[in-house]
Amino acid sequence: MTPSPPLYKHISLLITISCLTGLYCCVNGDNESNNIHGMFVFGSSLVDNGNNNFLDNMAKADYLPYGIDFPSGPSGRFTNGKNVIDLLCDQIRLPSYIPAFANPSTKGRKIVHGVNYASGASGILDDTGSIVGNVTSLSKQIRNFEEVTLPDLEEQLGSNSNNISRESLPNNYLFILGTGGNDYSFNYFMRKNTSTASLQAFTDNLMKSLSNQIQKLYNLGARKLVLMSINPIGCSPMVLTDPPGCLEGLNEAAQLFNAQLQSLVDVLKPQMPGSNLVFVNSYEIIREIIRNPASRGFKDASNACCEIGSVSEGGSGILCKRGGDACEDRTSHVFFDGLHPTEAVNVEIADKAYASNVKTEVYPINVRQLVSL
Repeated sequence: MTPSPPLYKHISLLITISCLTGLYCCVNGDNESNNIHGMFVFGSSLVDNGNNNFLDNMAKADYLPYGIDFPSGPSGRFTNGKNVIDLLCDQIRLPSYIPAFANPSTKGRKIVHGVNYASGASGILDDTGSIVGNVTSLSKQIRNFEEVTLPDLEEQLGSNSNNISRESLPNNYLFILGTGGNDYSFNYFMRKNTSTASLQAFTDNLMKSLSNQIQKLYNLGARKLVLMSINPIGCSPMVLTDPPGCLEGLNEAAQLFNAQLQSLVDVLKPQMPGSNLVFVNSYEIIREIIRNPASRGFKDASNACCEIGSVSEGGSGILCKRGGDACEDRTSHVFFDGLHPTEAVNVEIADKAYASNVKTEVYPINVRQLVSL
């Protein structure tokens, strides 16, 4: 029997075909990312690239002014241009646009460089986001990866051969998780009586669930993981006080979660031999911009750039009004709508995630070091 070619030859051939056919926008060259062939993305609207377009819910960004600065226009990304995932793809020199899982065309060769499962309004808990309709929780996103993508990926990479196991397939992929904020904003703090569970107990439960999900991904082959913090949700336009200021209760919840998430990096590593985890503190990155906007070239750190659709008009009070106006200088605003940052802020987060050596921004190593391992 003729021996099967090694895994890297399958991947190399598929990447070559993809670039020649124009299916992906590959960027070639010598860089630290030669060990990374793609990424799998899990989370909420901060990293959703269009999954909610195909789901029956009210959390959508498939209309202008969303995507006003995106090459193809509105795509389902909750910002004016690229989100953090797109920008990290640029840094790592992967195809710019990882396909959305919910898109029926996301199968076959299209999944070779990874898949995005993120769903706006979703959370770690299965019931988070139910207020807006059908969203895909983190546990369901991971099941989609396991039950749908992995078998397809095995077939694409020739894994029917005896020398390639399911567990070995994702070794050269980056796994990114950006979730948790909605579990506070649209779950815990929306409950009529939060006294039944203290904030500490609620956070402990979230972290236990998240830890289990990360370990499940590890058991499915994930070895290089990036964990994104919760943003300073108490400083977003949807909750800003008058006069402008941050709602510290929400920020305290985010900080509590983030502190435990960073600790989880150290806790899980010895439990997951061969793994490497990176914590990206987007909370601190954005908070520093808000404290001193001018230092990073921003002018407005409190108002939404786009016209918000009011609840009385059938909107959410958070998302941009469909077909509404947007500020002319998007690069000067921290927030695009009532919750989500502009592309300019996403650039700051992605740049620091990739290259910062400041431990309060990225811990214990940066993404550039992670992908080169």
